[in-house]
Amino acid sequence: MSYGQHATPRSRGMLRTVLSWAGYAVLVVVLVLGMQKFIICPYTIPSGSMEDTIEIGDNVWSEKITYYFRDVEPGDIITFDDPEIPGRTLIKRAIAVGGQTVDLIEGVVYVDGVALDEPYTQGEPTAPLKTASGVDILYPYTVPEGEIWVMGDNRMNSADSRYFGSIDEASVSGRAVAIYWPLDHIGVL
Repeated sequence: MSYGQHATPRSRGMLRTVLSWAGYAVLVVVLVLGMQKFIICPYTIPSGSMEDTIEIGDNVWSEKITYYFRDVEPGDIITFDDPEIPGRTLIKRAIAVGGQTVDLIEGVVYVDGVALDEPYTQGEPTAPLKTASGVDILYPYTVPEGEIWVMGDNRMNSADSRYFGSIDEASVSGRAVAIYWPLDHIGVL
């Protein structure tokens, strides 16, 4: 096109089409990021700490809506910020919440003096762990208000509250609700 000529109707149509598709792409990215921030987020499981409930390599959905209406409850499988490694997300089962007392006696977990029925642990004994540097845990342990005691279902292979202590409620990013991949593991948690 030489100087002074106007764009042809065809080139204007192509420009509109390109801009329209670019606008759709931006809208999709904004919607996906918004959903991950406020509604639901996918995670891939890197370790065996939740086996046999969740396996290494499983992909899970962690939804955020539930915790807009209620607090974390014992038994919920939650995703939360790793207390030791910034930017990393962990997944564990909530065992006790603020004000409850956790005790480990002869391989059994007790909350407020009641032995937990934990079929998801495959009968593995639960023992205290060597704690992280700067963490001091004495049993029975009363969970401070605003905190949660979490444990992996694979008690023999889980760095959890026995290691790093109870976690801050504010670090919880969601409640794991389903495995969506691989196909042979699909199911509700």
